[in-house]
Amino acid sequence: MDCPTEERLIRNKLGGMPGIGELDFNLMKRTLTVTHAPDALEPAITAIRSLGMEAVLLQKGGNTEIAEHDKAPWWPLALSGIAATLAEVMHWIDGVPPAFEIILALLAVLIGGLPTYKKGWIALKNRNLNMNALMSIAVTGAFLIGQWPEGAMVMFLFALAEVIEAKSLDRARQAVRGLMALAPEKATVCQPDGSWIEVSATEVSLDALVRVRPGERIALDGIIVSGSSAVNQAPITGESLPVEKVEGDQVFAGTINESGSFEYKVTATATNSTLARIIHAVEAAQGSRAPTQRFVDQFARVYTPVVFLIAIGMAVIPPLAFGIPWFEAIYRALVLLVIACPCALVISTPVTIVSGLATAAHHGILVKGGAYLEAARQLAVIAFDKTGTLTHGKPEQTDFVNNSKIDKSRISAIAASLGARSDHPVSRAITRAAETDGISLSEVQDFAAIPGCGIRGQVDGLTYQLGNRRLAAATQLNAPELETQIDALEGQGKTVVLLMDNQSVLGLFAVADTVRDASRIAIAELHALNIRTIMLTGDNPHTARAIAAQVGIDEARGNLLPEDKLAVISSLASPPAKVGMVGDGINDAPALAQADIGFAMGAAGTDTAIETADVALMDDDLRKLPLFVRIARKTAVILWQNIALALSIKAVFIVLTFTGNATMWMAVFADMGASLLVVFNGLRLLRK
Repeated sequence: MDCPTEERLIRNKLGGMPGIGELDFNLMKRTLTVTHAPDALEPAITAIRSLGMEAVLLQKGGNTEIAEHDKAPWWPLALSGIAATLAEVMHWIDGVPPAFEIILALLAVLIGGLPTYKKGWIALKNRNLNMNALMSIAVTGAFLIGQWPEGAMVMFLFALAEVIEAKSLDRARQAVRGLMALAPEKATVCQPDGSWIEVSATEVSLDALVRVRPGERIALDGIIVSGSSAVNQAPITGESLPVEKVEGDQVFAGTINESGSFEYKVTATATNSTLARIIHAVEAAQGSRAPTQRFVDQFARVYTPVVFLIAIGMAVIPPLAFGIPWFEAIYRALVLLVIACPCALVISTPVTIVSGLATAAHHGILVKGGAYLEAARQLAVIAFDKTGTLTHGKPEQTDFVNNSKIDKSRISAIAASLGARSDHPVSRAITRAAETDGISLSEVQDFAAIPGCGIRGQVDGLTYQLGNRRLAAATQLNAPELETQIDALEGQGKTVVLLMDNQSVLGLFAVADTVRDASRIAIAELHALNIRTIMLTGDNPHTARAIAAQVGIDEARGNLLPEDKLAVISSLASPPAKVGMVGDGINDAPALAQADIGFAMGAAGTDTAIETADVALMDDDLRKLPLFVRIARKTAVILWQNIALALSIKAVFIVLTFTGNATMWMAVFADMGASLLVVFNGLRLLRK
């Protein structure tokens, strides 16, 4: 099952059966997921087998990859070709009895064409005019009007083209299947007695201790507990350079240990590793229909029966109405039947889309479906979160202003104690600065987050608040001189946090984040692609403008709450142009969901980001964004090249058929040649 002809057969067969619900086809992977009542499974399998296909039930949690069928021997096809060629030669030699060419033609069809006839008969029984049915009718018709050599050659060429096409499609499958081969099957695991034994990766449990030697692939996700090394993470993140890993760092299944040796604790089983989630996402993306693919499928569904009716009319009307010989009219109708096969048109889209998805995945860009790959070519605006996206997300404290008579170390201790309870990068920076200065932290009671403003808690029985100027305004502690101090620091691109008690502002902490080098390059490349950029951040407008100026962002908006970002994304929508949003996949969830395409940064190892984002950048390199847009635009170009190629070739030969200048040979070359051309053209995306 790797062609929409088989999908249509199965869909028609199972669609009206009781107890059968949703049918989800993945033609590239040859799998069908059926939602069904408990007692409907066996009838469904029996129905599929009645179509001449073997249904293999996949076990839950097992390998979802169908093994390739045993490769058919090449010699029957070769014999079929020889017999068809000899029949054609006999036809042109004077004095040779017609029986010889008839025998050779029948031999050619019996050796190489029976599978096509079998599939064609099943299709006709199920009232389905697929390419096997059309080809069977055409060859049979050729025999009935005495065109034995031509009918035999048509069947041989069709079978040969199908073999070549199948091998070409396998290349697209291998591009995705190659991801599955990245993780090794074995891992060296520490046993209870302290010995090390090599066991199957699928049998390794959580928290097991695994050893990795230089040059080995890492079998499972984990955290390094001893040793260090440089790890090539290109299979997961697409990073070109190895990353230094030390104790406490995360490693991923499928990545390559370059030099050192280390031991790590397993944090995810083989079926739940980052690599497994990537593979699952790519598989799900293959199964989804892109808009162009849906259009082509619907077009082909109408196109085939219409051309079939035209062929019947061509066989009957000219002899009755215009006196054209029956032989000539029927022959033209048979040629038209061969041209009517929509295979080239239908197969052009999934091959191209899957090639684009696989290419993106090999660059560390995980796309959740062909629809997003197509939409990316229309991106007109991309909005960015600031912290952790354009910047490293690890700001450091740069300034401290004491606005009270309390000792500086005491103010720092209170602020750092509150900050230690928060996961916000700015709070963390204040805590790190205090710890670096050797300041001890205090216990915090009644801790609470104030959304969009800061945090609150009790230290030594007194209530303190740590937050932005919005919090100071809400508590009516923002004096003019305080605003002047804040403006001066924010004008330098720094984020200002205030420590307050119930009566006054005790101190100001200025924190600055550093811009990623890749951010400047990525923004410049996006501008070269005519994509406007905008930064949306909860930081103050001064900081927003300063960071935007550093990276070259077109527009910056600050002091935005999550609902404000959502409103901005909504206001930017201007169909058919698309809007993208780049964030961490969690904090900016509303805006990411509202955007036409939501991009999650640094998704490697993050379940939520991989599951919620439309596109996940597996590392923190924003240069993947313009690369993704270029892949999307090239995919779109090849898609429309293939559609135009398939339709134009068919249009030319339909005209030739009506004028009586097309033969069945030419029709087969037109149909199957077009199929091979669009497949090879789609596979161009897989080139490095």
